[in-house]
Amino acid sequence: MDRLMPKWRQLAQSGFFEPTHRIPEGAWLEGLVNAVVHRSYSMMGDHIRVEIFPNRLEIFSPGRFPGLADPRHPLQIPRFARNPRIARVLSDMGVTRELGEGIKRMFEEMRRRGLSDPIYTQTPGGVRLTLLATDAVPPEVLARLTPSSRGVLDTLRLIGAPAGTGQLADAAGITRMTATRALSALAAEGLVTWQGTSKRDPRATWSLT
Repeated sequence: MDRLMPKWRQLAQSGFFEPTHRIPEGAWLEGLVNAVVHRSYSMMGDHIRVEIFPNRLEIFSPGRFPGLADPRHPLQIPRFARNPRIARVLSDMGVTRELGEGIKRMFEEMRRRGLSDPIYTQTPGGVRLTLLATDAVPPEVLARLTPSSRGVLDTLRLIGAPAGTGQLADAAGITRMTATRALSALAAEGLVTWQGTSKRDPRATWSLT
């Protein structure tokens, strides 16, 4: 499965551009575990299906969401275990924690990588999760960004927390002046925000919008 996942070329620690998984493992693995825990095993003649495409991954699980859960607002779906024994076994194995945080963690993984939010669709026979290998930033905005700006944006996503200009410059392997220009361009596009008390605040940080 690993070799079939959508990839892109990204600058690695080796200093060369290398193929990197576009969809984070934490997201698709969480989606697969959720399918195992929450599928309806009473529905015969169907099974969990994982389909991999060049630009997305889809996981289909037999059985609809419980009650009045709205797949258009997955982060608002209440905690529910259709198969509590399976959930307990996976919890004992350390795979899950029975806290109902799987969907939230999946969203966090995708957003940290800068990808579009997971999409849930419900059919009469089950639920389909789609993880898109596409950037959450509109293509026309990406086209206006310089390579340095995109590099700083990716670096801030990977850090996963607010960071200072110097920290971002070091992590992205560019000069502080280049990082400053890149951050200004990102701020102008509404992609990052600055927090500080003054322009010379040494503790000022940048964070994703």
